[in-house]
Amino acid sequence: MRGAMATKENATASKRPIKHLRWWIGGLLFASTVINYLDRQTFSVLGPYLKIEYQWKNEDYAVVVIAFRIAYSFGQTISGRFIDRVGTRKGLTITVIWYSIAAMLTSLAGGLRSFAFFRFLLGAGESANWPAATKAVSEWFPKRERGWAVALFDSGSSIGGAIAPLLVIGLYKYFGGWRPAFIVTGTLGFLWLIVWRWLYYPPETHPRISAEERKMILDDRLVEDVAEASSGPRPTWKDLIKLPQTWGIIAARTMTDPIWFFITDWFAIYLVTKGINPEQGLLAFWIPFLAADLGNFFGGGLSSWLIKRGWPVLRARKAVVIFGGIGMALLIPTIFTSNLFALAGLFAISTFAYASFSTMALVLPSDLYRSESVATVSGMSGTGAGLGTIISTYLIGYVSDRYSFEPILIAASLVPLVGMVLVLVLIRDPGKSRVARV
Repeated sequence: MRGAMATKENATASKRPIKHLRWWIGGLLFASTVINYLDRQTFSVLGPYLKIEYQWKNEDYAVVVIAFRIAYSFGQTISGRFIDRVGTRKGLTITVIWYSIAAMLTSLAGGLRSFAFFRFLLGAGESANWPAATKAVSEWFPKRERGWAVALFDSGSSIGGAIAPLLVIGLYKYFGGWRPAFIVTGTLGFLWLIVWRWLYYPPETHPRISAEERKMILDDRLVEDVAEASSGPRPTWKDLIKLPQTWGIIAARTMTDPIWFFITDWFAIYLVTKGINPEQGLLAFWIPFLAADLGNFFGGGLSSWLIKRGWPVLRARKAVVIFGGIGMALLIPTIFTSNLFALAGLFAISTFAYASFSTMALVLPSDLYRSESVATVSGMSGTGAGLGTIISTYLIGYVSDRYSFEPILIAASLVPLVGMVLVLVLIRDPGKSRVARV
C-alpha cells in the first residue's frame, strides 16, 4: 500500500510545473547554437593545419567555405518553410540529426572535393537552426522579452566560436591529428537531442508549464491572434517578398552577416598573415567572440528596456541598429597594427556592435509577421545573408592571395552602414503605414 502511494506521489511530482519554463527553453536553444557553431568552426580552426597538409592556397580554402555557404544559404529559405509546416520540435530534431552525422562524416575527407562535399551536407542541416530558434521565441516569449530571448540563443554563436579553438586544437594535439576532432564535436548534437525531445513542446500543450506562465504567454499573443484571424490565409513566398519590410530584414542580415563570417572563418588565417601562429593566437582568439556574446545581450537588453520605457517596438529596435551599424565601422584601424591584443580589441568592438545589430535583425520577423510566417521570413533573410557571404568569401580568397586583407577590412567597415540605412528606410511602423502584420 505504501509502495503504491509512493509511486503515485512520484508520478505527481514528476508532472510539477517547471518554474520559468520559457527560459529553460531559451537555454536549450542557446545550447543548440553553441553546438551548431562548434561543428562549423572545427574546420575553420583547423584551417591553418589543413592548408599546410594539403598545400591549399586561400582560394582553395575558400572553395570549401563556399560549399558550406551555398547549402547554408539556400537551405535557410527551404528549412524556414519546412519548420513552419512541421513545427519547431520535429523540425529541429530532423535537422540536428542530419548535421551531426555530416559533421562526423567530415573525418573521412581526403582532399578538397571531399571536404567541400561534407561541408555542403553540414550547411544544409545547420541552416534550420536560426529560423527554428526564431520561431520558438515567437511561440514562447512575449514581445517585451523577445529581445532578451533572441540575445540568449544567438549568443551561442559567439560562445561556440570562443570555445572551438580551445576544444579543437586541444583534440588535435591530444590525438595527433585532425580527424578525431570532427567525430567528437559531431556527437554533441545527439546528446542535445535527448534533452530537446524531453523538454520542448508548444506552450499550449506543454505538460510542465504552470498555468500562470501559459496565461502570460497566450495573453500576449491575443492581439496577434486577432490580427491573424482577419488577415486571411497563410502568406506565400510571393506575398512576403512584395513587402518592403521583408527586404529591410533581408538587408539587415545580408549587409552584416558576411562580416561576422569573415571573422569566424578567416580570423585564424588573418592572424597568421600578421605573424601570429595559431598557438599564440589562442591567447586572444576568444576576445572578439566574448565581445559578440556581450553585444547580443546589450542589444536585446537595450531594446527591451526602451520598450518598457514606453518606446514603440520598432523605434527601440532601430535605435540598436543605428548603434550597431556605426560600431561595425571600426575595423579599419586593424590595418595599422600587428599587436595581437590590439587586433583582438578592435575586432571585439566590431563583433560587439555586430551582435547588437544581429539580435535586432533576428527578432524583427517576430515583431512584424504572423507566427506561421516567422520562420519563413527568417529563412529568407538567412538566404540573403548566405548569398552575401558566398560572394564575400570568394572575394576574400581572391583579394588576400593577390593583394592583402586591407581592402577587405575597409569594405567590412563600410558595408554595414548601408544595411543600417536600408533598415531605417524600408521597415516602417505597421500602425502608421500600409504595411500590416502578415
